[in-house]
Amino acid sequence: MLPDDSPTENKGQPGLVPAALSGLCPCCRGKTLFAAPAALANECVACGLDIRSLERGGRFVGVVTMLLALALIIAALGVDEWLRPPLWLSFAFWAPVTVVGVIFALRFYKTMWVYHQYEESQP
Repeated sequence: MLPDDSPTENKGQPGLVPAALSGLCPCCRGKTLFAAPAALANECVACGLDIRSLERGGRFVGVVTMLLALALIIAALGVDEWLRPPLWLSFAFWAPVTVVGVIFALRFYKTMWVYHQYEESQP
């Protein structure tokens, strides 16, 4: 049996990580959930789903970002203590890691809320 055909899958929806990475609409699975790397679209271009009305967890985005920042700071301090890289190398490594990490965390968090609200709104 393929993983996508599993009876434990909820309404045939993709997992949250693939949905967040691809920006899949919870209704039509079109790649229209995000208008920018971490900004939700107002509505799905393919099916017309009002995405903004489903996103109700936006007030906790700061908490997600702060928790990620704490994890990255702890990781950076650990790497600095263990490897002692030069300052320029630390900047060259941690700057892109931070940007990519924040974008992914926000996409994942917003996708989770939109999918949750969409499932609750369906009869």
